[in-house]
Amino acid sequence: METPVSFFERKQIRTTRPLETSRDSQMTFRGIWQNSYIASRLGCSQNVGKMEARTKMSQSDLDRRRDRIVTLLSTYGELSAQAMSDMLGVTVQTLRADLRALDDARVVRRRHGGASLVSVSENISYHPRQAVSKTEKARIGAVVAGLLPDGATVALGTGTTVEAVARALAGHEKLTVATNSLHAVMALQAAPGATVFLAGGKLRMRDLDLIGAESAEFFASMRLDHAVFSVGGISEDGALLDFNLDEIRARKAISAAGAQRILVVDHVKVHRPAPHAWGTIADVDLIVCGGHLPEPLRDKAARTGTRIIEA
Repeated sequence: METPVSFFERKQIRTTRPLETSRDSQMTFRGIWQNSYIASRLGCSQNVGKMEARTKMSQSDLDRRRDRIVTLLSTYGELSAQAMSDMLGVTVQTLRADLRALDDARVVRRRHGGASLVSVSENISYHPRQAVSKTEKARIGAVVAGLLPDGATVALGTGTTVEAVARALAGHEKLTVATNSLHAVMALQAAPGATVFLAGGKLRMRDLDLIGAESAEFFASMRLDHAVFSVGGISEDGALLDFNLDEIRARKAISAAGAQRILVVDHVKVHRPAPHAWGTIADVDLIVCGGHLPEPLRDKAARTGTRIIEA
């Protein structure tokens, strides 16, 4: 006589019994499941990729628009939000959001429904400058890096554009670099076989650079292949402008240390005012810029033998 089996035990037996299917049907089921899983994953990846592309595109548009705002204010001095929105083809609300962001970064100063650049007597601090013309500076860095060979000896100055050059040079081998910028040193940290000399003196905490008398003396003894440096601005007649005398002293020494003198500037620097002049574009061998230089500057460069590359 068979032992009675409870309803619960019968249910447990049914649920634990192996699925009786043929090998072909198991393989077909597995293939269908795998294809469905892969398709769903690919769909997610494609959607994520599209979202990332849209985000990058909108961020790039945002950066370009804010760069143009800085350029307009550099050219006209002060403009109303309505005037800038008309010039850029965006709504006043969008323009005001841009001005709030640039004001928070201390790039511009909002006032009475408009804005102007911060005081020309002092450059804006380092991190806000990094956000201005970021992609343009990366292009400038790539162009300069393409001109310098492995094993080159280079003097690198201060500033966000020169830092972009240092980042682009990080793929070069056996560079010898002299600099007064901690940002440049950190950018070159992974450069294979690089030898880096850092100027001494008092560290300027705002920009993490060394621009005093010791820095000028450090570069005075250097004889290198290339000197890469930037400026605070370039006047309409081609004068090189800067914001304080210590920066000028250091930049003069850096320029003199290189057999080839390379000036790197983004478009915001063109016609940008600064209180001190210390040279002209005739004093450099090559200008690498991110935008189109005005014809008077191009003509002067041609007359004096200064080469121009637009990144």
